[in-house]
Amino acid sequence: MDPQLIEQIGVAAGMGLIGAIVFAAIGLVSGTDETTTLAPLTLLVVLLGVPPAGVFTFFLAGAVAKHMTHAVPTALLGIPGDTLATPLLQDADLLRKLGVPHIALRKMVSGAIVAAFVAVPLAVLFAVMLAPFGSTITKTAPWIFLAAAVLIAYFSKGRWGAIALLVPFVVVILALQALTAKYDTKLSISYFLGIAIGPLVADLFTVMAPAGRKSMLRDKVRQFNLAPDVKGWSGYFPNPLKVLDRTQTRWTLTTAAISSATFVFSPVAMTVVLGELVGSRIKHAYHRLTTVLSARNGVTEATYIAEALIPLIAFGLPLSPVAAGPAAPLFNAPPRFTVDAATGQTHNLHNLLSHWEFLGYGMLSVLLAAVVSYPFAMNYARRAAMFVSRKVSHEAIIATFVGLIIVISVWEGGLLVILTMGLMGGLLSRTFGFNTGVQFMGYYTAVLSVPALLKLF
Repeated sequence: MDPQLIEQIGVAAGMGLIGAIVFAAIGLVSGTDETTTLAPLTLLVVLLGVPPAGVFTFFLAGAVAKHMTHAVPTALLGIPGDTLATPLLQDADLLRKLGVPHIALRKMVSGAIVAAFVAVPLAVLFAVMLAPFGSTITKTAPWIFLAAAVLIAYFSKGRWGAIALLVPFVVVILALQALTAKYDTKLSISYFLGIAIGPLVADLFTVMAPAGRKSMLRDKVRQFNLAPDVKGWSGYFPNPLKVLDRTQTRWTLTTAAISSATFVFSPVAMTVVLGELVGSRIKHAYHRLTTVLSARNGVTEATYIAEALIPLIAFGLPLSPVAAGPAAPLFNAPPRFTVDAATGQTHNLHNLLSHWEFLGYGMLSVLLAAVVSYPFAMNYARRAAMFVSRKVSHEAIIATFVGLIIVISVWEGGLLVILTMGLMGGLLSRTFGFNTGVQFMGYYTAVLSVPALLKLF
């Protein structure tokens, strides 16, 4: 074999393993949003100069691993592990009240691993089918971004309010760009980071205000009840196809296939809609709960994989909520990866990896995440949940990410932009449901669609 290829595979495997371990651990911490964790760490990996294959496996293995372990706090503690775990919470709570949270957890994690192995080849296949239309889509990218921004805003919690908020949000971005341009400074990462950490920035400003700090005070320590763990298999690595029954496997595969073919809809919306579809087809209450949980957590995996891979392979443009949010560093991380706002030309993983490499490294990423996260979640979930709830300081985790963001902002020189975008985005998200996915599409609307509109008129 080619020594260079062997080295490339070794780097990809090593970075994938690091990503799987890091995000398997992060997934155990409740409330760790994908955008505020996956995006900054992937951006750091890009800026450190890691080869393209290593960047890709780090992100994808991390995403797959996190969407397995986010089931642990969701099922055992009754707290969503991240944003995409929120639609799983109600059914998981019902199973917790029935005294079988361990069953909920096993169904969720098994659904995720089955869906992940199906989603990668299907997403690559759909991307290859769309690739011949890449040049046409690149030319119409400004209008696609505008339409996608409106569509994603409509399917967010804010609905019409979110669509209306796109206008002032885009104007603020244009104003900041004009301000920095006066000093011959062109920023991109700072906007991306500011949007990603918006809720965190909003919370930090809230704590500094007396009225806000008063509303966040707690008079007692939050309590959780953990049911005893019951292991129903021998060995370390249980077979997910035996954990799921035939009906659950069939529905998990079906919903994963559907979500692997879509890449412009909100991942949360896909999780809710496909979960409702599955639930409407099953009459028995207990079987309905476990099947819906299996399918929904499978959808969280498949949607994330498809929404990152299809735009990346087919177009090189971040034309999905995931691509514009957590996966944005794979597309646009100057000076290494760029998307030209004027022409739609790209220089990123789309140009640096072939279709076969995306498939091979994608399957490697899923395999590494499965080896790390699946047996860990199945065998040690209760002990891990107890350790995190008792010993891990959320303040320490927040401080770690604040430090990382300050380092990156000083590197590009955009701390003011990060604070402005973060505060505005965080408050809009909390108040109006104008979430980070819509905000990222607003950013790309500002840099791509607005110049095209100005030329048109």
